[in-house]
Amino acid sequence: MSSAGEFRIGAITHGIDAPPPIADPWVLPSRGRAGMIALIITDSTFFLIFVAAYVFYIGKSLTPPYPREVLSYPILNTICLLSSSLTIVVAARALHQGAIRRFAVWWFFTLALGVEFLIGTGREWHRLIYQAGLTLRTNLFGTTYYSLVGLHALHVTIGASAIALVMGLTWSGAVTQKHAERIEVLSWYWHFVDAVWVVVFVTVYVISTR
Repeated sequence: MSSAGEFRIGAITHGIDAPPPIADPWVLPSRGRAGMIALIITDSTFFLIFVAAYVFYIGKSLTPPYPREVLSYPILNTICLLSSSLTIVVAARALHQGAIRRFAVWWFFTLALGVEFLIGTGREWHRLIYQAGLTLRTNLFGTTYYSLVGLHALHVTIGASAIALVMGLTWSGAVTQKHAERIEVLSWYWHFVDAVWVVVFVTVYVISTR
């Protein structure tokens, strides 16, 4: 008799149940998911450094303008960017269900909201530079402000570019339900960008203007 059979007989004899078989063995995540997680962790470190630098230099500028004098809450920008997290979730869910047309509509809304955020950021910078006289070289506030907000705007630009590329592929008929996982992974990056904006908003527009 085999050793496995002897184990079962011995287990029954002594009133011991044999261990149940593993129904769903653990599998490694896809390379796309693992890569995006690694990217988000790395980028989080960079943002942490820039946020820490901004906080450290709050109130240490020797010359005007100062944050409370020139900054105003970018409410519309914030609403647009945070709303895009909702639209991208709806879009990704539609693609999982195979509803390509519905996916395209919500994906376009996500792109439009992201572009509106970038336009709003550009308008704010134009006002700060040409009306308030705040540049990278003006003072410590200008250096840290443009560095932190600019880093975030760069990430939004990268994300919006990827979304625009997917939008173009969708219009050409190249995006199908089989690409749902890749779209979901891309949405993680967009959620990350949105979450970072909450930190930037609180740090730059709330804490430093008090």
